[in-house]
Amino acid sequence: MDKNTAHILVVDDDTRLRHLLQRFLREQSFAVSTAKDAFEARSQMEQYKFDLLIVDVMMPGESGIDFLKNLRLESNVPVIMLTAMGETSDRITGLESGADDYLPKPFEPKELVLRIRNILKRTPEKRSDVSAPLNLGLCFYDIVKKELTTKQGEVIHITPVEQSLLSILGHDAGQIFTREKLAETLGAGQSPRSIDVQITRLRKKIEKDSKNPRYLQTIRGKGYMLLVE
Repeated sequence: MDKNTAHILVVDDDTRLRHLLQRFLREQSFAVSTAKDAFEARSQMEQYKFDLLIVDVMMPGESGIDFLKNLRLESNVPVIMLTAMGETSDRITGLESGADDYLPKPFEPKELVLRIRNILKRTPEKRSDVSAPLNLGLCFYDIVKKELTTKQGEVIHITPVEQSLLSILGHDAGQIFTREKLAETLGAGQSPRSIDVQITRLRKKIEKDSKNPRYLQTIRGKGYMLLVE
């Protein structure tokens, strides 16, 4: 998964654990979204294509096991189950329901990362059609025409530098680009600092909430990455 960063969905009703996993996995260069229950997880899956799910067994309402059983009726996305129940019978139930792996709590985060990477190695590499417009939620970006439009087809004005940024990031959606690499690729006197400014401006045009971006993400200590629906 060197070329395309894996997008992981963490489904757990424990807010603290959910946020800790999101932060830790992002530090390991994964793209991470979260959901507090099965209903919210389905909502996320309608918007994004995930490479792997981490699902807690004990959740209010629909349990992780029931969510997994329903998921397997329509998707083969890899799933790792997380639960405080560590009995052999519980692990067997999870695996029989379609889980790819099962990790009882408490667990070592590094072990979770190893399990994630091992599963992703067995998953066919993603391929994308760079000629298709990029779906950014509220708008589309056409890499061929270098045109940003609303869902209704209205053109959103972006500068040549912003066009280049979207084209570079969109051509390899899911790949992390350092600020230095983007500045080098853009040329024309760009610097890492100016890249930060351009990213901030671009987010205001493509994100519903530019302070909490869903598409043009910052990967802490790494750089920037574009996620598309």
